[in-house]
Amino acid sequence: MHCPKCGQQQISEETRYCSRCGLLLTGISVVVANNGELPASSAASGKKDSPRKRGVKQGAFIFLLSFLVVPLLALFHLLTGTEPFLAVGAMILFAGGAILRVAWALLFESGESLPADAAGWQQVNIGGSGPAQALPASESIPASVYTAPGAGAWRDTKELSTPGSVTDSTTKLLSKEEDAQ
Repeated sequence: MHCPKCGQQQISEETRYCSRCGLLLTGISVVVANNGELPASSAASGKKDSPRKRGVKQGAFIFLLSFLVVPLLALFHLLTGTEPFLAVGAMILFAGGAILRVAWALLFESGESLPADAAGWQQVNIGGSGPAQALPASESIPASVYTAPGAGAWRDTKELSTPGSVTDSTTKLLSKEEDAQ
């Protein structure tokens, strides 16, 4: 597969970003795998539910599930003749859990629907403005520019001077002031 932006041949079909220009290739690999067409399931989906809507649906599911669990536990209580703590606890747990889940979704979760791309990946942007489109430009120096140090320009580590202490430099400064006076 070649990058459609810069033409760089990719090492593998599983490559997520172009090694030269940084273009996101996940959706492109799906199109190439399907002979230039988007799969029907991802093209029809369009947008996913927002986290808020999913939370409300989960709360409704928990609430409706309580209509199945609580009567079963009440029936168990009637058949065994035990105390109704289990049925009452399940009723409180399911009804309360459903209300808390819906409240959490309405108060704290985002109401924006997130578009899904062809591969089901969502663009994530951390600390920037707008979706991330490419990797940053290379800042390295190519090896062809490297020149070896000339004769006498190379220093051995044993020739490097050790830095003096803070008190040495202060003593030198004080002795210069005494000489000046």
